[in-house]
Amino acid sequence: MPKLKTNRAAAKRFKKTATGQLKRMKAYKSHILTKKSAKRKRNLRQATLVDSTNVKTMKKILPYL
Repeated sequence: MPKLKTNRAAAKRFKKTATGQLKRMKAYKSHILTKKSAKRKRNLRQATLVDSTNVKTMKKILPYL
């Protein structure tokens, strides 16, 4: 079997937790922040887990993570 290539863009955006789940940062925190409430911006700072429907795809593009 040949080696698999890791998608480098994805590798920079996702980390693996101790239990093997994938951790990601939330979107919509980069610009047009004036109309967003402080509570919304504060919640966007926190990392979250990748949804279970996307895990299979993510494991395929991140084989060694």
